[in-house]
Amino acid sequence: VQLQASGGGLVQAGGSLRLSCVASGRSVSNYAMAWFRQAPEKERKFVVRIGPGGGRIDYADAVQGRFTISRDISNNAVHLQMNSLSPEDTAVYYCASSPRGYSRQTYKVKNEYDVWGQGTEVTVSS
Repeated sequence: VQLQASGGGLVQAGGSLRLSCVASGRSVSNYAMAWFRQAPEKERKFVVRIGPGGGRIDYADAVQGRFTISRDISNNAVHLQMNSLSPEDTAVYYCASSPRGYSRQTYKVKNEYDVWGQGTEVTVSS
């Protein structure tokens, strides 16, 4: 199973980027998919999770209303549309996948996810 993340880059504050995560060896329809991000010298943090099938979507408070996750069945991928970006969004973004069902206590926990992509870097200039 592999996840390939792409779409990062340099953007000015207020701009937008669209990240993609293409999965191989696992159907994005049948597994929970998530994005995390890690800013320089900080811990990796949860951004968003989409459940399997038509499952629920949960966003971190910091991105609610600005970021949108979507599932692309035909390409076995998930996308993260990021709008109104600010310098605080600068980080390496990682996609991840989990075979586990939703749990309020653990859906933001890195250990819930057993497969990770390599990360794509997003830099937002002020």
